[in-house]
Amino acid sequence: MANRVLILGGRGRIGSSVARDLATHTKAQIVATGRTPAATDLNAIAHDDHPIQFLSLDLANLAEVEAAIASLDPASANTPADLVIHCAGPFHYRDASVLNYCIERGINYLDVSDNVTFTRKVLARHEDAAAAGITAIVNSGIFPGISNSMVRRDVEQLDSAEKIHLSYVVGGSGGAGITVMRTTFLGLMHPFKAWIDGTWQTIKPYSDRQLLQLPDPYGKVFVYWYEMPETFTLVDSFPVKTVVTKFGSVPDFYNRLTWIAAHIFPKSWIQNPSGTEFLANVSYRMTQTTDPFSGIGVGIRSEVTGQKDGDACRICSTLVHNNTAIAAGYGTGSIAELLLSGQLHQPGVYPVEQVLSTPLFEKTMRDRGIHIQHEWLPPEG
Repeated sequence: MANRVLILGGRGRIGSSVARDLATHTKAQIVATGRTPAATDLNAIAHDDHPIQFLSLDLANLAEVEAAIASLDPASANTPADLVIHCAGPFHYRDASVLNYCIERGINYLDVSDNVTFTRKVLARHEDAAAAGITAIVNSGIFPGISNSMVRRDVEQLDSAEKIHLSYVVGGSGGAGITVMRTTFLGLMHPFKAWIDGTWQTIKPYSDRQLLQLPDPYGKVFVYWYEMPETFTLVDSFPVKTVVTKFGSVPDFYNRLTWIAAHIFPKSWIQNPSGTEFLANVSYRMTQTTDPFSGIGVGIRSEVTGQKDGDACRICSTLVHNNTAIAAGYGTGSIAELLLSGQLHQPGVYPVEQVLSTPLFEKTMRDRGIHIQHEWLPPEG
């Protein structure tokens, strides 16, 4: 019998992209949840005759969430479950409840989280997940997610790595919904710690504007410091002295507006839910106007500095895709495919770069038509 997959938040932009990828690359029975039925027919995102079932579910009702996960319990009369995929952000407001239910039921877990606090809560359940024999993977998607695997591949090309610089650029809305806008502004509220020259140093969000070069259609772009889970998971994963994580938008005037929000707006105003909602809605409406011109794609640049054959060197990998949400679906869907097929099994809780091997990563990307460019660069200085 086919495996069953529960996608929490499966009617959102990211969740529906994950559902589409699973419908294309697996034979799993897919159940997508949402608070209310969306206008779009779920079968419109399915592949051929692979239907997707809808389940009305509010994540604020923990009893309903537990019941939904329990209905996929292998010990029940229903079809055996293999995987719960958590796509219901923003993760600033989530806790580890979904993972806890999966641990209790012995069901593998995957999420698209992008929040540091949430990531720490989930990683703290590592020993419990390992004892339950489940594989739980956090921060899948495009960034974090595919980006982390790009870094791992680059690190593995060197004899030793000293510095990781990971940057992202998104065109307009990135094809995502208003939830991503909320997440962006929530990430501007507080200074954060970054690993620089072997010590944790305080960084102001959206500071240190930097010019980078990406492949077409982006070319020269600007990026700024931004806290992501990779800020600390890459430090845990690789013995490096520095990890830089930066983010930017296209067109550049969105960077200017975000800088103003980070450095001039009162933090108390952004922290207030009504303030966050106002900024998110205004930004979302603006991007709906500019998306036809800027596109809704994503660009990623991984640069790792280190030693190769006794010489200092740098290796750089870049990826561009014309739809950020679809690319995120590829990142999460590819890991889900590996979990369902049994090719990925490592009990515990891990970020992507600690559990997904480079050969498996490269194969799933090729299967999805994702091209990643690699080049060696001269040493800095």
